[in-house]
Amino acid sequence: MNALAEGLGSLLDISVALYMLVGLLLGFLVGAFPGITATMAVALAAGFTMTLEPVQGLAVLLTIYVAANFGDRVPAILVNTPGTPASVATTLDGYPMAKQGRAGLALTISAIVSAVGILASIVLFAALAVPIATLARNYFRSPELFALVLFGIAIMIGISSKSMLKGVLAGLIGLMLGSVGTYAATADQRFTFGVLELAEGLNFIAVIIGLFGIAELLDQLITHHESKVRPISSLGRWMPNRGELKQTGRAVAVSGAVGLGVGLIPAAGGDIAGLIGWERARAASKQPELFGKGSIEGVAASDTASSATLGGSLTTTMALGIPGDSVMAVMIGSMIIWGITPGPTLFADRPELVVSITAIMTVATLLSLGLSLVRMRGMVKLLDIPRPYLWSGILVFCIIGTYATSNSISAVVQMLVFGVVGLAFKRLAIPAGPVVLGLLLGPLAEQNLARTLAILPTQPFFSVVSPIALVLLALAVASVVVPVIRNARRPREKRASLADSVLSDETVAEIEQAHDELRGRPDLLTSTIRSDGAPQPQRRRKNRKEPRS
Repeated sequence: MNALAEGLGSLLDISVALYMLVGLLLGFLVGAFPGITATMAVALAAGFTMTLEPVQGLAVLLTIYVAANFGDRVPAILVNTPGTPASVATTLDGYPMAKQGRAGLALTISAIVSAVGILASIVLFAALAVPIATLARNYFRSPELFALVLFGIAIMIGISSKSMLKGVLAGLIGLMLGSVGTYAATADQRFTFGVLELAEGLNFIAVIIGLFGIAELLDQLITHHESKVRPISSLGRWMPNRGELKQTGRAVAVSGAVGLGVGLIPAAGGDIAGLIGWERARAASKQPELFGKGSIEGVAASDTASSATLGGSLTTTMALGIPGDSVMAVMIGSMIIWGITPGPTLFADRPELVVSITAIMTVATLLSLGLSLVRMRGMVKLLDIPRPYLWSGILVFCIIGTYATSNSISAVVQMLVFGVVGLAFKRLAIPAGPVVLGLLLGPLAEQNLARTLAILPTQPFFSVVSPIALVLLALAVASVVVPVIRNARRPREKRASLADSVLSDETVAEIEQAHDELRGRPDLLTSTIRSDGAPQPQRRRKNRKEPRS
């Protein structure tokens, strides 16, 4: 009870409320601008939160995480462009609804079901985090922790790339980067090349800002072209009626269950959950033929599933110390800098902090829902901001945020170097997720492996390596080998990552056909807003009589 009171009491500080408001605004802005991911925003904000108290810093980062999940639906619905990867499935029905003059209704439904999904996932976190942490604390020793880290990295490798070879390469690069610096066991310096600044290892914030921020910025600078599609401004009715809310009930239930399950899988994000939830809801719907053509159920399904992953990701992060997604990887790095180690011991050492995290997520969800329902046309105007202004601001904040972490120019240099490296990764289709995970968890895996190898010669093998460790190692191997076998048996043009292969070939074809149809026929529906200079169709006035000959 003391932990509960202390955890909730920390949120009564006025500074925490102010930091949550800052995170709320930043999260919405991040989500509304396509190409600026929540990972990039949290990584950038992490540089400015290092001097704050843990609860204050978590208030900023977690609120950005939640609010971006609401804001990214705006461009997905209005311009058919996902604000973040989690809103990919939202475009399937959200944009067709907007073209039918029901953009306001789509935005409102999206906000409501997103809040339902996140709140349900927070309940899952509250219910499962303590039992999972207790199990891990009681049964996880060095062999199990090593196997768990290996399993987490293997899962991200299997999910992040269509090419398993590139995924494995990314993971190995991350592990190599994690070995830079002084080895704690022997005090030997590795891969420092005599550079004093590398003796303590690479600056984690600089690396993630470079890979996710600068790399994305450079990529947009190189590939930028003026969009011929303007945001749909005919928003129509905003509030759903009782029948429409009732219509979404089955889709919310089915896709919510999918999202909660997918969220518990390390490294499986909202983009995968959204697509799976959309397909499962369509299979359970009484009107499956409307999916992909502007179905309210489709919007509800995709957004509920992708939002419901947040609590599961938080559960694996806080209970096991394994990031549920790339945002949580950044969060772990920030917490370690604050002197907090996520994992089984967190619930025993800092139970009040776990309560604070749960409360922050809940309040942030309710605030985001409220802002989503009143933002109206203001968010639409943001989509017209010229990109060069946006890029300039991002670059300045990346430099300032990185420098603030260590007051060292070397950190800024590392950021810029990894920005170029990240751009090369994008061009070569090498995923950045396994790199970050390897950098973050590599030292932990190395330490536990060293302890295990030191114990093995003195005791029987099975008294050191438990069945839990063997099962996790088997799952790690399977998560890499099974996708390779599955893809090898398919034609080259149909090979895909887990994010694509979880859907049937027919569903993938229907999704691509729906998008191609919308892109190729801008006059398919009547409320499309065309770019300046586009020819306008001639319309006849209703009830106008034709002249007699």
